[in-house]
Amino acid sequence: MNEKSQPMDLILLPTWLVPVEPAGVVLHDHGVAVRGGRIARIAPRQELLALQAKEVRLLPGMLLAPGLINCHGHAAMSLFRGLADDLPLMNWLEDHIWPAERKWVDRTFVRDGTALAIAEQIQGGITCFSDMYFYPDVVTDVVEATGVRAQITIPVLDFSIPGAVDVEESLRHGVPLIERLEGHARIRAAFGPHAPYTVGDKSLLQVAELAARHNACVQMHVHETAHEVESAVSVTGERPLARLGRLGVLGPHFQLVHMTQTDASDIALLEATGSHVVHCPESNLKLASGFCPVERLWQAGVNVAIGTDGAASNNDLDLLGETRTAALLAKAVAGSATALDAHRALRMATLNGARALGMGELTGSLEEGKAADMIAVDLTGLAQQPMYDPVSQLIYATGRDRVRHLWVAGEQLLENGRLLRQDEKMLVANARSWQERIGR
Repeated sequence: MNEKSQPMDLILLPTWLVPVEPAGVVLHDHGVAVRGGRIARIAPRQELLALQAKEVRLLPGMLLAPGLINCHGHAAMSLFRGLADDLPLMNWLEDHIWPAERKWVDRTFVRDGTALAIAEQIQGGITCFSDMYFYPDVVTDVVEATGVRAQITIPVLDFSIPGAVDVEESLRHGVPLIERLEGHARIRAAFGPHAPYTVGDKSLLQVAELAARHNACVQMHVHETAHEVESAVSVTGERPLARLGRLGVLGPHFQLVHMTQTDASDIALLEATGSHVVHCPESNLKLASGFCPVERLWQAGVNVAIGTDGAASNNDLDLLGETRTAALLAKAVAGSATALDAHRALRMATLNGARALGMGELTGSLEEGKAADMIAVDLTGLAQQPMYDPVSQLIYATGRDRVRHLWVAGEQLLENGRLLRQDEKMLVANARSWQERIGR
């Protein structure tokens, strides 16, 4: 039996199908056929029903879309959710979060916190996430066990961190992980230098050399606050992004998180180097860090993706809600109601994210040949009526609780809101156990 005559593994028949690519398209009475973890066919319902398939799923009243991609977070910090709220960034970090990390973060903490974060993300429609935290080998094990897709970064800071006394030890542990994950179907490793103010030129150049050698991405917090930029200019006479440009570390592999302080020279540099921006609006709002000029970046041709940041500063991992906030904030910052419309907002949370993570050929849109990373969202609720534009209703009127089903590489991880690979009750009990210890 040749491949074309083999039956499909799964056919999904929703009311609406939003492929994201091509842009702005909503397909009615169409569906997706999956075989071998890939999208084998997108076609009208009647054409798909004529195919042989092991399973056919009717999804009435549901919108089928690419899985959401959370381009930045610190998964294990879910166990610090609500620990130190309503504080400025540096006070929050230096007086509360860093001391808590020194006391509590170990391999068990990272394992338990990452598992909690992955479960929350899956329930909210996230099929792929990027993690920047400690013990990346532990994160890798949890990701492998849960079936989700991820970018896992190797932490790089110019001082001791959990799991490494210095940059050399962190890289000594991290490079073998990068090599181990080369060719992995769902997981890619990257480098995660923390920020310009915690990583010096020597370390950055070392990271850049290793990233080039291993064809790996780099993710870094950059221009998160006005204080960060002002301090750098005061001491060195140079903006942090300009410093990264001078060092030659920017490029299509580089993901800059936050970028709330962005002037014309920054935008020109981002455009010239093909670097990506990861927008984290709710964390930036909560920490009063500033506003990323999403519309200006978009119009300049800069790829802008979206992330939740960690649950310790957000306080949830709700990318659908994050995308709504991003769309609304973009309009206020640009002074234009047409800025970041619903379709572009969804693209930012899917295909733009995949491209930022170097996975644009694999995921982020529903296209034949791509991985079957998909979500089905129920739009039959009162809050979604009447239905004029399903994408507008998804972005502006729908919560993550309406996500019913989720697949990664064709494997279902969420069925009617129920986790299929993780025990929700056990995760809650484990989180409460950590709460009792940390909150004493």
